[in-house]
Amino acid sequence: MEVLALTLALIILLGLLASRFFSRIGFPGLFGLLLLGILIGPSGLNLISESFLNLSEDIRVIALIIILLRAGLGLHREAIRKVGSHALKMSFIPCVIEGVAIIFISQQLLGLSFLEAGMLGFILAASSPAIIVTQMLSFISQKKGTARGIPTLILAGSSADDVVSITLFSVFLGAYTGTNIDLTYQILGIPLSLILGAAGGFIIGIGLLKLFHYWKINATEKIFLILAAAILLKALGDLLKGTVPVAGLLGVMIIGFVLVDREPNLGYKLSQKFARIWLLAEIILFVLVGAQVDLSLSLQAGWVGLIIIMGGLLARSCGVYLSLLGSKLNLKEKVFCMVSYTPKATVQAAIGPLPLAAGVISGDIILAISVLAILITAPLGAAAIKFTGERFLSSD
Repeated sequence: MEVLALTLALIILLGLLASRFFSRIGFPGLFGLLLLGILIGPSGLNLISESFLNLSEDIRVIALIIILLRAGLGLHREAIRKVGSHALKMSFIPCVIEGVAIIFISQQLLGLSFLEAGMLGFILAASSPAIIVTQMLSFISQKKGTARGIPTLILAGSSADDVVSITLFSVFLGAYTGTNIDLTYQILGIPLSLILGAAGGFIIGIGLLKLFHYWKINATEKIFLILAAAILLKALGDLLKGTVPVAGLLGVMIIGFVLVDREPNLGYKLSQKFARIWLLAEIILFVLVGAQVDLSLSLQAGWVGLIIIMGGLLARSCGVYLSLLGSKLNLKEKVFCMVSYTPKATVQAAIGPLPLAAGVISGDIILAISVLAILITAPLGAAAIKFTGERFLSSD
Protein backbone atom coordinates (compact mmCIF):
# COMPACT_ATOMS: atom_id res chain seq x y z
CA MET A 1 0.00 0.00 0.00
CA GLU A 2 2.85 2.37 0.88
CA VAL A 3 4.48 1.74 -2.51
CA LEU A 4 1.20 2.44 -4.33
CA ALA A 5 0.66 5.65 -2.37
CA LEU A 6 4.23 6.79 -2.99
CA THR A 7 3.91 6.11 -6.73
CA LEU A 8 0.62 8.00 -6.89
CA ALA A 9 2.13 10.96 -5.03
CA LEU A 10 5.13 10.98 -7.39
CA ILE A 11 2.89 10.92 -10.48
CA ILE A 12 0.66 13.73 -9.18
CA LEU A 13 3.55 15.97 -8.10
CA LEU A 14 5.67 15.54 -11.23
CA GLY A 15 2.56 15.54 -13.42
CA LEU A 16 1.40 18.93 -12.12
CA LEU A 17 4.87 20.39 -12.68
CA ALA A 18 5.19 18.90 -16.19
CA SER A 19 1.70 20.00 -17.23
CA ARG A 20 2.21 23.54 -15.94
CA PHE A 21 5.67 23.84 -17.56
CA PHE A 22 4.51 22.76 -21.01
CA SER A 23 1.42 24.97 -20.79
CA ARG A 24 3.68 27.93 -20.00
CA ILE A 25 5.78 27.36 -23.15
CA GLY A 26 2.73 27.07 -25.41
CA PHE A 27 2.20 23.29 -25.60
CA PRO A 28 -0.79 21.33 -24.30
CA GLY A 29 -0.25 20.18 -20.72
CA LEU A 30 -0.89 16.57 -21.75
CA PHE A 31 2.22 16.77 -23.99
CA GLY A 32 4.27 17.08 -20.81
CA LEU A 33 2.32 14.29 -19.09
CA LEU A 34 2.96 11.85 -21.94
CA LEU A 35 6.67 12.65 -21.97
CA LEU A 36 6.80 12.35 -18.18
CA GLY A 37 5.23 8.89 -18.43
CA ILE A 38 7.88 7.81 -20.93
CA LEU A 39 10.63 9.25 -18.71
CA ILE A 40 9.57 7.64 -15.41
CA GLY A 41 8.02 4.50 -16.92
CA PRO A 42 9.59 1.04 -17.38
CA SER A 43 11.53 2.03 -20.51
CA GLY A 44 12.92 5.14 -18.77
CA LEU A 45 13.89 5.63 -15.13
CA ASN A 46 11.46 2.90 -14.00
CA LEU A 47 10.08 4.92 -11.07
CA ILE A 48 6.51 3.61 -11.32
CA SER A 49 6.00 0.57 -9.10
CA GLU A 50 4.99 -2.72 -10.72
CA SER A 51 1.94 -2.97 -8.45
CA PHE A 52 0.72 0.41 -9.74
CA LEU A 53 1.35 -0.61 -13.36
CA ASN A 54 -0.69 -3.78 -12.77
CA LEU A 55 -3.66 -1.56 -11.95
CA SER A 56 -3.01 0.81 -14.83
CA GLU A 57 -5.60 -0.64 -17.23
CA ASP A 58 -8.46 -0.24 -14.74
CA ILE A 59 -7.25 3.23 -13.76
CA ARG A 60 -7.06 4.30 -17.42
CA VAL A 61 -10.60 3.05 -18.07
CA ILE A 62 -12.00 5.02 -15.11
CA ALA A 63 -10.16 8.16 -16.25
CA LEU A 64 -11.48 7.66 -19.79
CA ILE A 65 -15.03 7.29 -18.44
CA ILE A 66 -14.65 10.60 -16.57
CA ILE A 67 -13.55 12.47 -19.71
CA LEU A 68 -16.32 10.89 -21.80
CA LEU A 69 -18.93 11.95 -19.23
CA ARG A 70 -17.50 15.45 -19.51
CA ALA A 71 -17.73 15.17 -23.29
CA GLY A 72 -21.40 14.21 -23.08
CA LEU A 73 -22.10 17.10 -20.72
CA GLY A 74 -20.44 19.40 -23.28
CA LEU A 75 -22.74 18.35 -26.16
CA HIS A 76 -25.80 20.33 -27.20
CA ARG A 77 -28.76 19.17 -29.24
CA GLU A 78 -28.60 22.16 -31.62
CA ALA A 79 -24.91 21.58 -32.36
CA ILE A 80 -25.55 17.88 -33.04
CA ARG A 81 -28.33 18.80 -35.48
CA LYS A 82 -25.88 21.00 -37.38
CA VAL A 83 -23.27 18.28 -37.83
CA GLY A 84 -25.41 15.11 -37.82
CA SER A 85 -24.75 13.56 -41.25
CA HIS A 86 -21.12 14.69 -41.38
CA ALA A 87 -20.47 13.28 -37.89
CA LEU A 88 -21.88 9.95 -39.09
CA LYS A 89 -19.51 9.93 -42.07
CA MET A 90 -16.60 10.95 -39.83
CA SER A 91 -17.31 7.91 -37.66
CA PHE A 92 -16.24 5.36 -40.28
CA ILE A 93 -14.91 6.82 -43.56
CA PRO A 94 -11.52 8.12 -42.26
CA CYS A 95 -10.95 4.96 -40.22
CA VAL A 96 -11.70 2.57 -43.10
CA ILE A 97 -9.63 4.53 -45.63
CA GLU A 98 -6.66 4.66 -43.24
CA GLY A 99 -6.90 0.95 -42.46
CA VAL A 100 -7.07 -0.02 -46.15
CA ALA A 101 -4.13 2.27 -47.01
CA ILE A 102 -1.98 0.74 -44.26
CA ILE A 103 -2.87 -2.76 -45.46
CA PHE A 104 -1.54 -1.90 -48.93
CA ILE A 105 1.56 -0.01 -47.74
CA SER A 106 2.62 -2.59 -45.14
CA GLN A 107 2.23 -5.46 -47.61
CA GLN A 108 4.53 -3.64 -50.03
CA LEU A 109 7.16 -2.47 -47.52
CA LEU A 110 7.15 -5.26 -44.93
CA GLY A 111 5.88 -8.23 -46.93
CA LEU A 112 3.11 -8.88 -44.41
CA SER A 113 0.30 -11.24 -45.33
CA PHE A 114 -3.13 -9.73 -45.98
CA LEU A 115 -4.41 -10.77 -42.54
CA GLU A 116 -1.32 -9.48 -40.71
CA ALA A 117 -1.52 -6.19 -42.61
CA GLY A 118 -5.22 -5.97 -41.76
CA MET A 119 -4.47 -6.30 -38.05
CA LEU A 120 -1.84 -3.56 -38.25
CA GLY A 121 -4.09 -1.36 -40.37
CA PHE A 122 -7.00 -1.34 -37.97
CA ILE A 123 -4.87 -1.09 -34.84
CA LEU A 124 -3.43 2.13 -36.26
CA ALA A 125 -6.76 3.34 -37.67
CA ALA A 126 -8.26 4.00 -34.22
CA SER A 127 -8.05 7.55 -32.88
CA SER A 128 -7.37 8.46 -29.25
CA PRO A 129 -10.58 9.50 -27.49
CA ALA A 130 -8.68 10.70 -24.42
CA ILE A 131 -6.58 13.21 -26.35
CA ILE A 132 -9.30 14.32 -28.78
CA VAL A 133 -12.00 14.78 -26.13
CA THR A 134 -9.67 16.74 -23.84
CA GLN A 135 -8.76 19.16 -26.61
CA MET A 136 -12.32 19.58 -27.92
CA LEU A 137 -13.68 20.35 -24.44
CA SER A 138 -11.02 23.03 -24.14
CA PHE A 139 -12.23 24.65 -27.38
CA ILE A 140 -15.87 24.40 -26.29
CA SER A 141 -15.03 26.21 -23.04
CA GLN A 142 -13.19 28.89 -25.06
CA LYS A 143 -16.12 29.06 -27.53
CA LYS A 144 -13.78 28.38 -30.46
CA GLY A 145 -15.56 26.94 -33.51
CA THR A 146 -18.76 26.31 -31.57
CA ALA A 147 -20.98 28.42 -33.88
CA ARG A 148 -20.42 25.80 -36.59
CA GLY A 149 -20.40 22.92 -34.13
CA ILE A 150 -16.85 21.87 -35.01
CA PRO A 151 -15.79 20.49 -31.59
CA THR A 152 -19.14 18.64 -31.38
CA LEU A 153 -18.59 17.21 -34.88
CA ILE A 154 -15.23 15.78 -33.85
CA LEU A 155 -16.49 14.52 -30.47
CA ALA A 156 -19.43 12.72 -32.08
CA GLY A 157 -17.47 11.27 -35.00
CA SER A 158 -14.47 10.06 -33.03
CA SER A 159 -16.65 8.37 -30.39
CA ALA A 160 -17.75 5.75 -32.94
CA ASP A 161 -14.45 5.63 -34.83
CA ASP A 162 -12.85 3.28 -32.30
CA VAL A 163 -15.78 0.84 -32.41
CA VAL A 164 -15.30 0.42 -36.17
CA SER A 165 -11.51 0.01 -35.87
CA ILE A 166 -11.59 -2.51 -33.02
CA THR A 167 -14.33 -4.59 -34.68
CA LEU A 168 -12.44 -4.83 -37.98
CA PHE A 169 -9.20 -5.61 -36.13
CA SER A 170 -11.02 -8.46 -34.34
CA VAL A 171 -12.19 -9.83 -37.70
CA PHE A 172 -8.61 -9.99 -39.05
CA LEU A 173 -7.20 -11.44 -35.80
CA GLY A 174 -9.94 -14.07 -35.64
CA ALA A 175 -9.42 -15.06 -39.27
CA TYR A 176 -5.66 -15.41 -38.69
CA THR A 177 -5.99 -17.54 -35.55
CA GLY A 178 -8.68 -19.73 -37.13
CA THR A 179 -11.43 -18.59 -34.80
CA ASN A 180 -14.87 -19.28 -36.24
CA ILE A 181 -16.02 -15.75 -37.08
CA ASP A 182 -19.30 -14.81 -38.71
CA LEU A 183 -18.18 -11.90 -40.90
CA THR A 184 -21.74 -10.72 -41.56
CA TYR A 185 -22.48 -10.68 -37.83
CA GLN A 186 -19.28 -8.74 -37.12
CA ILE A 187 -19.98 -6.08 -39.74
CA LEU A 188 -23.66 -5.73 -38.82
CA GLY A 189 -22.58 -5.70 -35.19
CA ILE A 190 -20.92 -2.28 -35.67
CA PRO A 191 -24.14 -0.25 -36.07
CA LEU A 192 -25.91 -2.57 -33.61
CA SER A 193 -23.28 -1.95 -30.93
CA LEU A 194 -23.56 1.81 -31.45
CA ILE A 195 -27.36 1.69 -31.21
CA LEU A 196 -27.32 -0.52 -28.10
CA GLY A 197 -24.61 1.58 -26.46
CA ALA A 198 -26.54 4.79 -27.13
CA ALA A 199 -29.78 3.18 -25.92
CA GLY A 200 -28.10 1.98 -22.72
CA GLY A 201 -26.70 5.44 -22.07
CA PHE A 202 -30.11 7.04 -22.72
CA ILE A 203 -31.93 4.66 -20.35
CA ILE A 204 -29.35 5.16 -17.59
CA GLY A 205 -29.42 8.94 -18.07
CA ILE A 206 -33.22 9.06 -17.77
CA GLY A 207 -33.10 6.70 -14.78
CA LEU A 208 -30.57 8.90 -13.00
CA LEU A 209 -32.70 12.00 -13.58
CA LYS A 210 -35.76 10.27 -12.10
CA LEU A 211 -33.67 9.16 -9.13
CA PHE A 212 -32.45 12.72 -8.58
CA HIS A 213 -36.05 13.98 -8.62
CA TYR A 214 -37.31 11.45 -6.08
CA TRP A 215 -34.35 11.59 -3.70
CA LYS A 216 -32.70 14.65 -2.22
CA ILE A 217 -29.11 14.06 -3.24
CA ASN A 218 -26.34 16.63 -3.08
CA ALA A 219 -24.12 17.36 -6.10
CA THR A 220 -21.19 15.27 -4.87
CA GLU A 221 -23.40 12.20 -4.34
CA LYS A 222 -24.83 12.70 -7.83
CA ILE A 223 -21.30 12.65 -9.26
CA PHE A 224 -20.57 9.33 -7.52
CA LEU A 225 -23.85 7.79 -8.73
CA ILE A 226 -23.27 8.92 -12.32
CA LEU A 227 -19.69 7.65 -12.29
CA ALA A 228 -20.75 4.28 -10.82
CA ALA A 229 -23.55 3.90 -13.40
CA ALA A 230 -21.14 4.74 -16.23
CA ILE A 231 -18.58 2.19 -15.00
CA LEU A 232 -21.31 -0.46 -14.80
CA LEU A 233 -22.41 0.30 -18.38
CA LYS A 234 -18.82 -0.05 -19.62
CA ALA A 235 -18.44 -3.30 -17.64
CA LEU A 236 -21.70 -4.61 -19.12
CA GLY A 237 -20.40 -3.90 -22.62
CA ASP A 238 -17.22 -5.85 -21.84
CA LEU A 239 -19.20 -8.71 -20.27
CA LEU A 240 -21.46 -9.09 -23.31
CA LYS A 241 -18.58 -8.92 -25.79
CA GLY A 242 -18.85 -11.83 -28.22
CA THR A 243 -22.58 -12.31 -27.64
CA VAL A 244 -24.36 -8.95 -27.84
CA PRO A 245 -22.21 -6.03 -29.03
CA VAL A 246 -22.60 -2.91 -26.87
CA ALA A 247 -20.48 0.23 -27.38
CA GLY A 248 -20.14 0.98 -23.68
CA LEU A 249 -17.94 4.06 -24.04
CA LEU A 250 -20.39 5.67 -26.47
CA GLY A 251 -23.13 4.95 -23.94
CA VAL A 252 -21.10 6.70 -21.25
CA MET A 253 -20.99 9.86 -23.36
CA ILE A 254 -24.74 9.61 -24.02
CA ILE A 255 -25.38 9.55 -20.24
CA GLY A 256 -23.75 12.97 -19.98
CA PHE A 257 -25.66 14.28 -23.00
CA VAL A 258 -29.05 13.14 -21.63
CA LEU A 259 -28.35 14.83 -18.28
CA VAL A 260 -27.43 18.19 -19.81
CA ASP A 261 -30.13 18.01 -22.50
CA ARG A 262 -32.99 17.30 -20.06
CA GLU A 263 -31.70 19.39 -17.14
CA PRO A 264 -29.33 22.12 -18.46
CA ASN A 265 -28.75 23.75 -15.07
CA LEU A 266 -27.95 20.42 -13.45
CA GLY A 267 -25.76 19.49 -16.42
CA TYR A 268 -23.74 22.68 -16.05
CA LYS A 269 -23.15 22.08 -12.32
CA LEU A 270 -22.15 18.46 -12.95
CA SER A 271 -19.79 19.54 -15.72
CA GLN A 272 -18.04 21.90 -13.30
CA LYS A 273 -17.69 19.08 -10.75
CA PHE A 274 -16.33 16.61 -13.31
CA ALA A 275 -13.87 19.25 -14.54
CA ARG A 276 -12.33 19.31 -11.05
CA ILE A 277 -12.15 15.51 -10.88
CA TRP A 278 -10.56 15.50 -14.33
CA LEU A 279 -7.61 17.54 -13.05
CA LEU A 280 -6.44 14.43 -11.19
CA ALA A 281 -7.69 11.84 -13.70
CA GLU A 282 -5.93 13.60 -16.61
CA ILE A 283 -2.55 13.45 -14.88
CA ILE A 284 -2.85 9.76 -14.06
CA LEU A 285 -4.28 8.78 -17.47
CA PHE A 286 -1.67 10.42 -19.67
CA VAL A 287 1.29 9.55 -17.46
CA LEU A 288 0.21 5.89 -17.59
CA VAL A 289 -0.27 6.04 -21.38
CA GLY A 290 3.25 7.44 -21.68
CA ALA A 291 4.57 4.76 -19.32
CA GLN A 292 3.33 2.08 -21.72
CA VAL A 293 5.57 3.34 -24.51
CA ASP A 294 8.57 1.04 -24.94
CA LEU A 295 11.29 3.14 -26.59
CA SER A 296 13.36 0.12 -27.63
CA LEU A 297 10.32 -1.34 -29.42
CA SER A 298 9.57 1.92 -31.22
CA LEU A 299 13.15 2.06 -32.50
CA GLN A 300 12.73 -1.43 -33.97
CA ALA A 301 10.00 -0.08 -36.26
CA GLY A 302 12.52 2.24 -37.91
CA TRP A 303 11.92 4.38 -40.97
CA VAL A 304 9.64 1.82 -42.55
CA GLY A 305 7.31 2.02 -39.56
CA LEU A 306 7.35 5.81 -39.78
CA ILE A 307 6.47 5.72 -43.50
CA ILE A 308 3.56 3.35 -42.81
CA ILE A 309 2.22 5.59 -40.03
CA MET A 310 2.54 8.78 -42.10
CA GLY A 311 0.97 7.10 -45.13
CA GLY A 312 -1.96 6.03 -42.98
CA LEU A 313 -2.40 9.54 -41.57
CA LEU A 314 -2.37 11.03 -45.06
CA ALA A 315 -5.08 8.57 -46.13
CA ARG A 316 -7.04 9.34 -42.95
CA SER A 317 -6.89 13.06 -43.70
CA CYS A 318 -8.29 12.37 -47.17
CA GLY A 319 -11.10 10.44 -45.47
CA VAL A 320 -11.88 13.38 -43.20
CA TYR A 321 -11.95 15.72 -46.21
CA LEU A 322 -14.33 13.39 -48.06
CA SER A 323 -16.56 13.20 -44.98
CA LEU A 324 -16.82 16.98 -44.89
CA LEU A 325 -17.75 17.49 -48.54
CA GLY A 326 -20.98 19.46 -48.65
CA SER A 327 -20.44 20.98 -45.21
CA LYS A 328 -20.25 24.74 -44.62
CA LEU A 329 -16.75 24.53 -43.18
CA ASN A 330 -14.00 26.55 -44.84
CA LEU A 331 -10.60 25.10 -45.78
CA LYS A 332 -8.90 26.10 -42.50
CA GLU A 333 -11.67 24.49 -40.46
CA LYS A 334 -11.41 21.30 -42.54
CA VAL A 335 -7.65 21.24 -41.95
CA PHE A 336 -8.31 21.55 -38.22
CA CYS A 337 -10.66 18.55 -38.41
CA MET A 338 -7.98 16.54 -40.24
CA VAL A 339 -5.38 17.39 -37.61
CA SER A 340 -7.81 16.57 -34.79
CA TYR A 341 -8.17 13.02 -36.07
CA THR A 342 -4.44 12.23 -35.98
CA PRO A 343 -3.57 11.34 -32.34
CA LYS A 344 -3.14 7.67 -31.45
CA ALA A 345 -2.69 6.43 -27.89
CA THR A 346 -5.19 4.56 -25.73
CA VAL A 347 -6.50 2.03 -28.26
CA GLN A 348 -3.04 1.23 -29.66
CA ALA A 349 -1.74 0.68 -26.12
CA ALA A 350 -4.65 -1.68 -25.41
CA ILE A 351 -4.77 -3.84 -28.57
CA GLY A 352 -1.27 -3.39 -30.04
CA PRO A 353 0.15 -6.35 -28.03
CA LEU A 354 -2.73 -8.75 -28.89
CA PRO A 355 -1.35 -10.13 -32.20
CA LEU A 356 1.97 -11.02 -30.53
CA ALA A 357 0.13 -12.65 -27.62
CA ALA A 358 -1.96 -14.66 -30.12
CA GLY A 359 1.15 -16.03 -31.83
CA VAL A 360 0.98 -13.93 -35.01
CA ILE A 361 4.30 -14.31 -36.86
CA SER A 362 4.71 -10.57 -37.39
CA GLY A 363 3.29 -9.71 -33.97
CA ASP A 364 6.55 -8.10 -32.84
CA ILE A 365 6.71 -5.64 -35.74
CA ILE A 366 2.98 -4.89 -35.39
CA LEU A 367 3.55 -4.03 -31.72
CA ALA A 368 6.65 -1.97 -32.52
CA ILE A 369 4.79 0.15 -35.10
CA SER A 370 1.85 0.57 -32.70
CA VAL A 371 4.22 1.91 -30.04
CA LEU A 372 5.91 4.21 -32.56
CA ALA A 373 2.49 5.57 -33.57
CA ILE A 374 1.77 6.50 -29.94
CA LEU A 375 5.22 8.05 -29.50
CA ILE A 376 4.85 10.27 -32.58
CA THR A 377 1.17 11.10 -32.91
CA ALA A 378 0.08 11.49 -29.27
CA PRO A 379 2.30 14.43 -28.26
CA LEU A 380 2.66 15.96 -31.73
CA GLY A 381 -1.02 15.47 -32.55
CA ALA A 382 -2.06 17.14 -29.30
CA ALA A 383 0.27 20.07 -29.99
CA ALA A 384 -0.96 20.36 -33.60
CA ILE A 385 -4.62 20.40 -32.48
CA LYS A 386 -3.89 23.24 -30.05
CA PHE A 387 -1.87 25.17 -32.65
CA THR A 388 -4.41 24.88 -35.49
CA GLY A 389 -7.43 25.34 -33.22
CA GLU A 390 -6.15 28.63 -31.87
CA ARG A 391 -5.44 29.92 -35.38
CA PHE A 392 -8.05 28.28 -37.63
CA LEU A 393 -11.20 28.34 -35.48
CA SER A 394 -13.20 31.52 -35.07
CA SER A 395 -14.12 32.78 -31.60
CA ASP A 396 -17.89 32.85 -31.10
